[in-house]
Amino acid sequence: MRDEVDELVEAWARERPDLELGPVEVFSRISRLGRHLDLARRDAFTAAKVESWEFDVLAALRRAGAPYELSPGRLLRETLVTSGTMTNRVDRLAARGLVERLPDPHDRRGVLVRLTPDGRATVDDAFEALLEAERTFLAELPEKDQAKLAALLRTLLSPFAD
Repeated sequence: MRDEVDELVEAWARERPDLELGPVEVFSRISRLGRHLDLARRDAFTAAKVESWEFDVLAALRRAGAPYELSPGRLLRETLVTSGTMTNRVDRLAARGLVERLPDPHDRRGVLVRLTPDGRATVDDAFEALLEAERTFLAELPEKDQAKLAALLRTLLSPFAD
């Protein structure tokens, strides 16, 4: 089976036979797959009536486990955004009834952000839609190969881990 990357690599090999083009074969495919995945994520989130940034915040709260709450500082670390951005996001999610702010029982000046029942239903719907979209990407790959691919990608990403 040939794809557009094969054509791209052949053209470069013809023009620059002095170069080893293995990285192009790998990363051009990863890049193209990433674009398709971004589109699938957008469609899945649109179907669940949630934006990508909303999913990120709601998913961080959902993964925290019951009672599905985190401090704003922990949310910052989970979503990698600035404090001002997080304040804006929590305000918007609270206005939609997806999260609520509660006093932190361990810090009189602190607050906790908690997922509401509507927020939990929203993030669960969005996550299920995302998983369904992602399953279609992997449908042609046997499970054992999916596990191998996951391990290879983990190794590739390891230099970038915090």
